[in-house]
Amino acid sequence: MYGMVNRAIEEMVCLNHGGAAWERIKDRAGVDVDVFISNESYADDITYRLVAAASAELGLPAEQVLEAFGEHWVLHTAREGYGGLLEAAGTSLPEFLASLPNFHSRIAMIFPQLQPPRFRCTDVTESSLTLHYYTNRTGLVPFVVGLLHGLGRRFDTPVTVRIVESRDRGADHDVFAVAWSQPAQS
Repeated sequence: MYGMVNRAIEEMVCLNHGGAAWERIKDRAGVDVDVFISNESYADDITYRLVAAASAELGLPAEQVLEAFGEHWVLHTAREGYGGLLEAAGTSLPEFLASLPNFHSRIAMIFPQLQPPRFRCTDVTESSLTLHYYTNRTGLVPFVVGLLHGLGRRFDTPVTVRIVESRDRGADHDVFAVAWSQPAQS
């Protein structure tokens, strides 16, 4: 994964638990990188070890850490790193989700070694869709759930996410039922 992922984990931990917690997490994970370079590629194992160490250090299930990280990614990291791309992807949750299949294609132009997931939307209605998630990485379903909740917050649109099919349960890809209600009125 690119360094910006690990930097975002660091940012989330420091923001919510302080720099000392981040140093303990890095020690626990056996990661001796002082500064993650955003556009440099790092072994996926480093990210997985950081998440496992954060889980142990913070006393939270890894799934909860990943979900919080997904939400943080949308609300902080992506907004700062991909602001223009986010804006171009849509002005509402349904519009953004409809453009999600093309989003990583645009990001891959910036990061040539990126191995992005693929998304496909089916069964689209005015208030729901089925999101298909294809990736060669394991264990990131909670991160996607967090992303979706973060997008709901970004667009001030209450969203529910339910895992319909899972690679962990034998499916060939993960499938989410995503539903939303009208955004809150200002």
